[in-house]
Amino acid sequence: MIALAAGGTGGHMSPAEALAQELVRRGRDILLVTDERGDRYTKTFPANEKFLISAATPSIGGPIAKASAAISILRGYAAARQQFKTLKPIAAVGFGGYPSLPAMKAAAMMGMKYGVHEQNSVLGRANRLLVKKASFVAHAFPVLAKAPNGIETIEVGNPVRDAVLARAGTPIASFDNGIKILIIGGSQGASLFSAIPTNAICALPEPLRAKLSIVHQVREDDGDKARAAYHAAGIKAEVAPFFSDLPDRLAAAHLVISRAGASSITELSAVGRGSILIPLAIAMDDHQTGNASVLSEASAAIVLPEKTFNEDALGTVLTTLLANPARLDAMASAAHNTVKFAAASALADLVEELAA
Repeated sequence: MIALAAGGTGGHMSPAEALAQELVRRGRDILLVTDERGDRYTKTFPANEKFLISAATPSIGGPIAKASAAISILRGYAAARQQFKTLKPIAAVGFGGYPSLPAMKAAAMMGMKYGVHEQNSVLGRANRLLVKKASFVAHAFPVLAKAPNGIETIEVGNPVRDAVLARAGTPIASFDNGIKILIIGGSQGASLFSAIPTNAICALPEPLRAKLSIVHQVREDDGDKARAAYHAAGIKAEVAPFFSDLPDRLAAAHLVISRAGASSITELSAVGRGSILIPLAIAMDDHQTGNASVLSEASAAIVLPEKTFNEDALGTVLTTLLANPARLDAMASAAHNTVKFAAASALADLVEELAA
């Protein structure tokens, strides 16, 4: 049995799921360790065993918040240690996020061989606490910032789920029947991704609006308002807080508006779609800006910093892109294969070495 520990966001859970799928194909049993947030992403996760632990980030808040986080991590450590004693995994892989920290610390203290995978362009703070004793440190992008001196790293890319691999390189659809825009505001559903894109799109000239079909991920509380705005502007739109068939939506899109999380960047590259990227300003060590640069430097994306992300700025970019389908086509071609995405096999090979 192989233990996989991942934090409670889609950015950590998706590559863990992709590795699990590959290991299952190789005949391995999977133990998943995550938290309540991560459990939202486990509907298709091929785990033989799963348990949830408590965890929190000690990097934010005052002394009371930090003390509370430390207690939560210690509880998670104790729970993970007990589960490992019972289920006896032979190796472990941590994908970052603070829910992975207690589990991987338990693995280290028990003498279990483990590896670390970093999805972003900057080594995450949880992973930084684990890499010195890790058997391997794998990463997604060509540059991995914040890695401690003397740590050897292996660029394998980001594993993507089978559903994304099945749509890798899907040709962009004809523009004859209109233009489809997919708006995904990150797995946590940021509020500004509800209002700003809706208002910017609804303010476009009527000839452009008539061509559009929108799929928009918004917070549940903002759904009715967004639907009403699109309807009033005569724009076809599907609005929901979560789309379980996101790879299909991505393959059908002509343009994507998104955060710059590692999984989003990798899936844009796998399928091959142009994008407007808004890096999360509060992301630790500004890692999303580094992620976004991989696509922007390939002319596959336009980056709007969050501090300048408003209706006018987005409207200007949209007007330029939507009036030029040839550029959208070129951006899609430029995106494809910019990031290594068939990484599950390479990462599984590293895990098999540990298991052996």
